[in-house]
Amino acid sequence: MVKYAKLLGVSLMVGAGVGGGYGYYLYKKATIPLASPSEGGEYVLTQQPPSFDPAREIRIPTDTTGLKITLFQYQTCPFCCKVRAFLDFYGFSYDIIEVNSVTRKQTRWTDYRKVPFAVIKLPNSDKVLQLKDSTMIISVLQSFLDNKSDGLLDLVKCYPTMRYTDEEGENRTDIMNRYFLMYGRHPSGRTKEDIVEERKWRKWVDDVYVHVLSPNVYRSPSEAFQAFQWFSKVGNWEQHFSTWERLLVVYVGSAAMYLIGKNLKRRHQLKDDVRQSFYEETNVFLKALKKKGTNFLGGDKPNLADLAVFGVLTAVEGCEAFQDVRVNTKISQWFNSMSECVKEHAGSPLVVERASVI
Repeated sequence: MVKYAKLLGVSLMVGAGVGGGYGYYLYKKATIPLASPSEGGEYVLTQQPPSFDPAREIRIPTDTTGLKITLFQYQTCPFCCKVRAFLDFYGFSYDIIEVNSVTRKQTRWTDYRKVPFAVIKLPNSDKVLQLKDSTMIISVLQSFLDNKSDGLLDLVKCYPTMRYTDEEGENRTDIMNRYFLMYGRHPSGRTKEDIVEERKWRKWVDDVYVHVLSPNVYRSPSEAFQAFQWFSKVGNWEQHFSTWERLLVVYVGSAAMYLIGKNLKRRHQLKDDVRQSFYEETNVFLKALKKKGTNFLGGDKPNLADLAVFGVLTAVEGCEAFQDVRVNTKISQWFNSMSECVKEHAGSPLVVERASVI
């Protein structure tokens, strides 16, 4: 019975990934980056991580940075999807390690068990970094692309980890500056207002938008079951789970997430018809896009805010909830354009440029 209860608890994490991502208390009080960087030691691994057979190997010929990136993930976790959207848009080569949510054997070697996290072996060096938190991973790698004078070892020092006790007495860990990019100097072609707006929408995705997903995906028992069947298909669970593990996650997990979805609905004060909350928040984003008057929030090309919204939506792309959003909002044109940009690695010229100065 104890073993069953443990497996049940783990199965819930697969679905809970869709509704995770609560905002950090300290960051809400931060308006500027910290002036004093840490030593960055918390991100440098003291020994090589164990080797796992990758679920997929993404190889982009134009990526000559020499970075060996390995992403530990759940296929349908919205935060993992957000990181993959970033990596694919810029055309980074990387390996994917699909974490078995029942055994979690792929993360036993590290004290950081949440996904996603990225392990990056630096070129011409024995240094290996472990970047934690989807937003921090993206900010560090974007800073690496924009800041031609600093390498990853220097950049991670600007994202110190802070431990604190919250108002309820719980011990918490936060990564400071995780929404900030370390340009080194003011980037050409970008205004301060543009940079602040991008940061605002990235935070909106983590603090607001992601929280409408779970109550919608698990709105009814049938929708919850359909969602888990889709998760199983796109996550290749038949490959990564034994039969009984996969069935446990699909059947017990979907039933549990239906109940959890109800609690998340109350916690985040969504409307009785949670679809309306999904439509409203989607329209908040679309209104900002319309006001901008461009194809993307980033203008003619997607920025990190576009990639964040797109990434979390791909986590539920095969679910009934997202099909309803397509029908009842005008998200499809933007979403389809984003899909094309990510598929074609539209940001790859920046990776090529960065590789030329390494």
